[in-house]
Amino acid sequence: MFEHLSSLCPSSLYDGACTDSQCTKGHDAKFCETCLIICAPASGFNLHLQTRQHHAKLALVRATTLLKCTICNVTVAGAGPWGMHVAGQTHRKKASKRGTSTEVIPVDPRIPNAQERRCVLCQRNIGKTQWQNHLQSHDHRRFEKVAAYKALYERAEQDKNTVSVSHADGVDFGTIDTAQSRNGVTIHLTLRTNSSTSRIGVKSVNAVTKLSTVSVFSATAPLKGADSTLTANRPITLPVQFRHGQLGQYQGHVEIVLEDVSQRRFVIVRQLKAAVGDTTHHEILKPQAPYQKRKRAPWRKGRPFVPGCRPPAMSAVPWVKKLRPAKIPIWLSSILSGHPSSDMKEAIRGKIPKTFNLKTHGDTFKMLLWVEEFKTDDDLRVYDMEDVQFTKEGGLYKMRVPGLAEKRPSVIVGDRIEVQPAQATSGRCFEGWVHVVRLNDICVGFSTSFKPAGGQRFNVRFQLNRIPLRRQHQALNAPGLKRVLFPEVVDASSQVMPAAAPSSRLFNALLRGNPEQLRAISAIKQLKPGAAPYIVFGPPGTGKTSTISEGILQILAQDEDARILACAPSNSAADEILSRLKTQLDTNTMFRFNAVFRDQRTVSEEVLQYSYRNPEGVFSIPDMQCLTRFRVIVSTCVSAAFAYGIGLRPGYFSHIFVDEAAQATEAEVMAAMKWMAAESTRIVLSGDPKQLGPIIRSNIARDLGLGKSYLERLMERPVYNDPAVRQKTIIKLLKNYRSHKAILNFPNDHFYDSELQPCGSSAVINAFIDSPILVDPKFPVIFHAITSKDDRDATSPSYFNIDQATLVKDYVTRLLQEGSTGAVDIGVITPYSAQAKKIRQLLKGVADDTDVRTVEAFQGQERRVIIVSTVRSTRELLTHDIKHALGFVANPRRFNVAVTRAQALLIVIGDPSVLSIDPLWRAFMNYVFNKGGWGGDAPGWDTHAPVDESGDYVQEILQAAVQDMDEFARRVEQLVLEGAEAEEGEDGPWREAE
Repeated sequence: MFEHLSSLCPSSLYDGACTDSQCTKGHDAKFCETCLIICAPASGFNLHLQTRQHHAKLALVRATTLLKCTICNVTVAGAGPWGMHVAGQTHRKKASKRGTSTEVIPVDPRIPNAQERRCVLCQRNIGKTQWQNHLQSHDHRRFEKVAAYKALYERAEQDKNTVSVSHADGVDFGTIDTAQSRNGVTIHLTLRTNSSTSRIGVKSVNAVTKLSTVSVFSATAPLKGADSTLTANRPITLPVQFRHGQLGQYQGHVEIVLEDVSQRRFVIVRQLKAAVGDTTHHEILKPQAPYQKRKRAPWRKGRPFVPGCRPPAMSAVPWVKKLRPAKIPIWLSSILSGHPSSDMKEAIRGKIPKTFNLKTHGDTFKMLLWVEEFKTDDDLRVYDMEDVQFTKEGGLYKMRVPGLAEKRPSVIVGDRIEVQPAQATSGRCFEGWVHVVRLNDICVGFSTSFKPAGGQRFNVRFQLNRIPLRRQHQALNAPGLKRVLFPEVVDASSQVMPAAAPSSRLFNALLRGNPEQLRAISAIKQLKPGAAPYIVFGPPGTGKTSTISEGILQILAQDEDARILACAPSNSAADEILSRLKTQLDTNTMFRFNAVFRDQRTVSEEVLQYSYRNPEGVFSIPDMQCLTRFRVIVSTCVSAAFAYGIGLRPGYFSHIFVDEAAQATEAEVMAAMKWMAAESTRIVLSGDPKQLGPIIRSNIARDLGLGKSYLERLMERPVYNDPAVRQKTIIKLLKNYRSHKAILNFPNDHFYDSELQPCGSSAVINAFIDSPILVDPKFPVIFHAITSKDDRDATSPSYFNIDQATLVKDYVTRLLQEGSTGAVDIGVITPYSAQAKKIRQLLKGVADDTDVRTVEAFQGQERRVIIVSTVRSTRELLTHDIKHALGFVANPRRFNVAVTRAQALLIVIGDPSVLSIDPLWRAFMNYVFNKGGWGGDAPGWDTHAPVDESGDYVQEILQAAVQDMDEFARRVEQLVLEGAEAEEGEDGPWREAE
């Protein structure tokens, strides 16, 4: 169907007129840019302009269209704000300064330059030279089909031929609880004719469920004879029923085919929708306002700043090495702010050294760090605030910060803010330093000249804390050791083959039966000065932290002169190292260095015992004589740069250990080791490059190398792959002590070459076998399919899904009711912080001890039960980028972390129609379905068909959606009368624009 679209003239359709007198294309069509509808023939266009849908959409567009002022370089939304802007004092002054009229024609800010034009239909900017190719492209053709389909559907919805059908805005069953939905809910459509002479027959009634493997809607046609004949005195009632017992949201339509006395058939369609869920949950979790991209607070550049009052904690550590500013070079900042995104990556690549070696290592990562800093600082701008009032509190000033409790923005003591008077066009701006951070507000130290008048308001900018970045730049300036940065096979040749087990007794007797751990401990203990870094590759639950902890203890027992720096990318991972070592090392032997601004409220008592606080109560270091008595110092990677900063010599540490090294950027690891590693220093890394890597905000920096960890880069080198030496340089731990075999099997096959061996305690991993919560009593994995809707709230870009949150609560409640599982045994993982927040709301008072976190926060954790809410769901497959709808759910490492946290029960909640786009998710769902663990509606594809790991399943989904659209067109195209009567437009109620 819709084959006629390819014969239409693009100039006539999209430019409004065709200037080619020889054009042989069709011109009988019109395109509504407001509604993105193609009316063919064009006679339907005027009818469309009179519909309620068009008027509603037009009002919405007028209120929200972005308009850019070329005089002020300001973008506003809607005609009203535009009028206020051009009438404003700031606009008039700038126009006067430029010697131009205040009257200015707004431009579309979505079109960045004169070399492009906007394809309104596809919502994309296209280079003018590529315009004709774009018009013939598969994607554009698909959007044309959708536009024609929408016009056809709109005409099918219109009352016609004297017949009107009730529920002009569609039949909405609302939100129904599961008990009701299982029994079925019925709503009646009423058919009427306003002609006293008409006799209209109802020929058929067909209810269609959209994008579902089950039919949840049904409609009953009247019996033949008089009951099926519509007259002015005898309206007809048609029952439409929704029946389905699964949580979720469902859409469809009912097609009513009628026939007049001249045997002309026509169709009237009504949209159907229903939701099965908890009405209370929908009410308390619904968006407080429609999502709008957060508007950046106004900021006037180039104003002088009055320095603020720094917190005393900034002088808590006696630094002897100067920390240089390492600011982004002006030329690089110009590239990052001035190039189109498509060109920026290549422009940056051209500035990075062509070869990556010992000489260029530092310059390469300095460049990538600056690119990442620029993006991070730009992302931070969304949290800038306007019209802020400060309240004096002692010598400081208090300001409220919305989102502070959720770390949006994340603010710590020692951070810097900048403030300038709101609305003022002149005057001083002030720098402030954060002295106190509370749940919802912060206290800031300004210059004594900061004296806000009563009620005075300010615009506020949060500044990126650059100290961690400066420490990384400082480390990258250090001369590097080739065997550390670019180890070769020769660097392992002098190493002896590790013994099967260490010769001395084990501190942790539980390691005795694990040959890989014992070999790793032997190798660490036997590591010689000048060796290549030794790597412990530890898949989930294999005990890599236990292994390196035992290695540290063995070294200390063997060599009384050993000095060890043990670090990890995060405070939680560093604290875990300390926790493993504290049973053997007292506070005179081990020291935990904390950044001076670490929030002490988040630090456990056991960690505090190994830490040092100065008389003011701030984290610091003891005097040098005391510090050098410690044999083990534990720190985060970046904070470990303190050793160089306070003057410890290179080689002071005999060993440097980095746990969870796959989660750190190479620059972060260099902060710990590049200045401190001498030829005698032995280096041990542990981690899993198959799990989450470093968190990088800049796609450019990630693509150019910052997203690859130091551990992963080393593992690609021959010295870690050459069969002649690899046993001396790397070990892969194989015994998984965490998960039931059914939970482990899939990630084992897809990430670990099927080498992992399930060795968990049977009392733990078999805890849910034969539980009534399972679909298959012997298979403790559930995938619960749910078709629902994802939302965003106000200006938050993070997604949430109310029905999935409800399902999470249902599972948690059932688990607690079983009695053998406590709230603390359950973990809930979701990729979006907004979903985590909504789930916590529902679990409050039900399961307060259940951890609900994002995937990143759960790495390294385990729980007896893990429930995963994948969140993303979309019903508009043809008009959305459905790959984008997957979001960062479609990340193999994120997937791996999420499904490997569970010990005894894994429950995954998701929309299979969206997840099946990704080959890895499709394979996982096939695994669960074929093993009998599937809950909810069955998948819509063959679960026994082999999955193409590099396959593009987007086209499969799109083709199915196009097929549904074509089938609808075939059924109704000839039944939509050309002479359909127009509706009365804005006078009646109208359907919300989708």
